Amino acid sequence: MWRPVAAGWTAERPRAWAAMRAVASAPRRAVRFAAASICMESMTRKNGKGEDMKRIVVTGTGVVSCFGTDPDVFYQSLLDGKSGVREIQGFDCADWQTRIAAEIPQELIVTDGFVPAKLARRMDPFLTYAMLAGKKALAEAGLGSDTDAFKALDKTKCGVLIGSGMGGLNIYSEGVEKLLTKGVSRMSPFFIPYTITNMGSALLAIDVGFMGPNYSISTACATGNYAINNAAIHMRRGEAELMVVGGVEAAIVPVGLGGFIACRALSSRNDTPATASRPWDKTRDGFVMGEGAGVLVLETLEHARNRGATILAEYLGGASDCDAHHMTEPRQDGSGVRMCIENALLDAGVTKDRVNYINAHATSTPAGDMAEYRAVRSVFTGDVSHIRMNGTKSMIGHALGAAGGLEAVATVKAIQTGKVHPTINVHDLESEVEIDIVANKMQEHVVDVGISNSFGFGGHNSTVVFTKFE
Repeated sequence: MWRPVAAGWTAERPRAWAAMRAVASAPRRAVRFAAASICMESMTRKNGKGEDMKRIVVTGTGVVSCFGTDPDVFYQSLLDGKSGVREIQGFDCADWQTRIAAEIPQELIVTDGFVPAKLARRMDPFLTYAMLAGKKALAEAGLGSDTDAFKALDKTKCGVLIGSGMGGLNIYSEGVEKLLTKGVSRMSPFFIPYTITNMGSALLAIDVGFMGPNYSISTACATGNYAINNAAIHMRRGEAELMVVGGVEAAIVPVGLGGFIACRALSSRNDTPATASRPWDKTRDGFVMGEGAGVLVLETLEHARNRGATILAEYLGGASDCDAHHMTEPRQDGSGVRMCIENALLDAGVTKDRVNYINAHATSTPAGDMAEYRAVRSVFTGDVSHIRMNGTKSMIGHALGAAGGLEAVATVKAIQTGKVHPTINVHDLESEVEIDIVANKMQEHVVDVGISNSFGFGGHNSTVVFTKFE
């Protein structure tokens, strides 16, 4: 009798097994033909337009966060409702309007075995975070550099797409100061390569030898989601079988904090940092800056199965668009966001009634939170008692270009664990909000389809869609 040769077939849908049993007694040529058809069918799915799309799965996660670099610790901290927001330690801002952020304690950044020591000493932190999260994600996917699975990869079909909204602000600030105080001769020869946003993807690819699609997307706070969706496009077109994707940011430096203070975008709740980020609470007064990296390893299902990978979740689809409205303010009617969510579900090939989890952008700004909520409510009409929606930024702040990546990891973890983390600091909920935002305490919740939203200055909207792998 014919047996499936790809690893992981025991998890395939019952209809595939039934089809194999039906052809078991047929002539060998017919069996081979039927088996090939079954394999092909299982590796694709239809989008909302009826088009066949390659199935894409998540096989690894990597984070650099205010809770450290272990994805399980990261998610457990979220489930526990722990806040990573504190007074800024990295520089003196004692007389500034905002003196708090979800700054990463440097003692939590252990690069040994992941980032060459020489590079770690001189690179901008955003590059260190990109390499660290990327290599940890590969390790979780069973693709550590010393493994046979890694050595067997076709590196020409492996790519990296880790974006950043701001790039190397640390190196940039230091370089400008040296230029102004000591002259051009004292500028570092690494000033340009260590500030440009593409170098996170480039340095990781150089380190691991991935020769496939490689660049950076920079769409402000929507960067991480744009990277995930674009990587999927490359994979669906056959240009890659595996992509390391996500977002990275290290902008908690004087010029970064000062710039957002000048925009009047930040919370000034300095006396109680842990309570400053409060999405959908009537008393919210702005967002809290965060930093770090969130990275996924995406593979075509065929590639993941052929190498026997453990599959964490399935990426179904996504979409992006533009509000075309204002540099920093969202459309208050939420029309751009509504269109983005609807197009993401169309690309994913799922009906909106299946969506029962939303990881919201939810920055804790007076305008943004309700604009997003109205958009969500205009898509998910009627009874929404089955939906849980939460705000990761209530605990880790707004990590800008890294936000989408970190929240994608949180979404995958929610699917894996059947637990959704709380939105903390919600004590006076906006009366318009009818969806359960998991206020202040985690909930057990089996996720069917989960979406994660990310929006950026300039009106950039992006949504990604995930589900449990079956």
